[in-house]
Amino acid sequence: MQVTAATLAAIAGASANSNMRSVIAGLAARPSGLDRPHRLAHYLGQLAHESGAFRYDREIWGPTAAQKRYDRRTDLGNTAALDGDGYRYRGRGPIQITGKANYRQYRDWCRGTGLPAPDFVAAPDQVLTDPWEGLGPVWYWTTRDLNAMADRNDLDAITRRINGGTNGLADRRDRYTRAALVLLGYGPTEIRAFQRAEHITADGIAGPTTRATLHAALTVRPILTFKEL
Repeated sequence: MQVTAATLAAIAGASANSNMRSVIAGLAARPSGLDRPHRLAHYLGQLAHESGAFRYDREIWGPTAAQKRYDRRTDLGNTAALDGDGYRYRGRGPIQITGKANYRQYRDWCRGTGLPAPDFVAAPDQVLTDPWEGLGPVWYWTTRDLNAMADRNDLDAITRRINGGTNGLADRRDRYTRAALVLLGYGPTEIRAFQRAEHITADGIAGPTTRATLHAALTVRPILTFKEL
């Protein structure tokens, strides 16, 4: 199966856009094991949640009181001074790379894999250009060993690693289900059709049994390819 921006549009229930094309550009540049369908379903489900169904590629900045506190988040590599680091290194990309240290780590990862990445610390907006926008979540996913969690079909653990908790868990499960169904050739809401084909209770609810069956079906599918269109 060839995965394109149209595939992401089907998962999101929206028209293809530049953010979706950026995600595909990143996967085409460095698949990093995400060409395995069961891993990609988790990856796309999490990205769809984090980006509002691929609508947003940067943090919406108020600034809110919480956002102002990021200016002194030394744990993220920002300085302790009120010097604008919070805004300068605000969340960018489908998975919201945030903080000076993460921009530095992403730059170094790209260069370490042979890619001529810009200096994202000096020019953080370069993260929003291709292929860097789509490579950002690939970097995050691989350096947090999320493929191993996807191999175990542990959506809750993936969520905790990304979010630090389980915020939006129900939506993440729903978006995983949509991604899995589309990658299996179904429509994003055709849960009952999948359940009937797999001879499990056709109640139209993607509970633990259905998600486990989706995972099992995806693990035996061929390696995927990615195409920028």
